[in-house]
Order: sequence, then structure tokens, then C-alpha cells
Amino acid sequence: MVWDIRERTFQFAVSTIAACNHVQSGRTADIVLRQLIRSATSVGANVEEGSGAQSRPDFARKLTIALGEAREACYWMRLVKESHWAAPAVIEPLLDEGRQIARILGAIISTLRGTRKGIATQRRW
Repeated sequence: MVWDIRERTFQFAVSTIAACNHVQSGRTADIVLRQLIRSATSVGANVEEGSGAQSRPDFARKLTIALGEAREACYWMRLVKESHWAAPAVIEPLLDEGRQIARILGAIISTLRGTRKGIATQRRW
């Protein structure tokens, strides 16, 4: 499970960087794009860092940071979309992927903390 999310978040970062090449350039757009790239690449970086965590709580903490970054990336993507700086065909698939990643991370975190319904609290990560 961890390996799948590591690869998926890495590909999310790569796809976001590639998509940013298709976004209309300009002073304001460039500021937003920097924020988008920063948050989208941070998702995978925190998941990767979490994979080397020393404890279950440390792992959950790193994934919680990744979740926050995924949500932030979705915010910036929505802003790009609503500002019409990119074609919907470019930004919508990325926005969907960001939302899916956020849901997956949220589920993993809930499982780790034992707060997900039907999941035993003793499950190992």
C-alpha cells in the first residue's frame, strides 16, 4: 500500500510540473504556479519521508503533512481553473487526482490512528 501511494504522489508531482508548462504565463499566474508546484511536489516528498519513519505516530505525522499539501495543491489548481489560465482538459484530471490522493492519505491516516470505522487499532503499517 505504501509503495503505491509513493509512486502515485511522485507521478502527481511530475504531471503537475508538466501541466504548468501549459498554463498562461503572467505575473500573477507565475506566483500561483510556484505555489502549485511547491505544494504538489511536497505531497510526494512527505510521503517519501514518511516511508522511513521511526514510529507509527511519526509516519502518521508525515502523511498528515502530505494530506495538507495535497489539499493546498487542489486549492491552487482550482484557482488556475477558475482564472482560465489553463485549458480544463489540462487542469481537471490533475485536480481529480489531487482529490483522490487526499482521500487515500486521509484513509491511511485514519487507519493508522485507529479512527477508521471497522479497522482494528492494532493493525501494523
